[in-house]
Formats: sequence, structure tokens, C-alpha cells
Amino acid sequence: MNKRISLLLTSSLFLAMAGSGFAHAAVDAVQAQELMKTNKCGKCHEIAKTKTAPSLKKIAAKYKGKTDGEEKIIKNITTGPTVKDADGNEEEHYIIKTKDPAKLKNLAQWILSQ
Repeated sequence: MNKRISLLLTSSLFLAMAGSGFAHAAVDAVQAQELMKTNKCGKCHEIAKTKTAPSLKKIAAKYKGKTDGEEKIIKNITTGPTVKDADGNEEEHYIIKTKDPAKLKNLAQWILSQ
């Protein structure tokens, strides 16, 4: 009887651990904020307030729930497209200084979490 219980508990634990591998990693907010600070994103963007560029909350609202939202944010911060600022002026978006896909994905996910 004890062997059955031990086997059942061990099997349950194994299945629970195996299933947890499919869960998404949590967003590293500190890393995302540091990347924004290093790249001076705060010059134009704030979390809740529009400066010369939309707030991160507005960006998140625009892309949240869209299957390609994360991809579009990453494209915007890595390719330097022409964007309009709050005054209607057009300029090239700053290209972030990292090629690390994990850091870019983390930053995009953090923006979407706003």
C-alpha cells in the first residue's frame, strides 16, 4: 500500500514538473526598465503620460490581444521606422542597442503588461 502511494505521489510530482516547462517565463521588469534607461527611451516615453511619444500604456492598449503585437513592438524598436510625435512632427524611431532576442522579447512583453 505504501509503495502505491509513493509511486502515485512521485508520478504526480513528475507530471506537474513536466507540465510547468510549458509555462511562459515571467517578465523581468527590472531588466526591461534597465534596457529602456540605457537606450534613453524615457526621453520620449513614460509609462502613463504622453510626452513627445505615446505612453507605454497607450502602446500596450494598441497591441494588447493582437497575435502580432509583440512582434510589431520589437520591429518598431529594432528597425527605426518613421513615427509621428505628439506635435505631428515625423522622425525616425530610435533603434534600441541590443540584438539579444530574449531581451527584446522581454521588453516587448513588459510594455504589453502596462
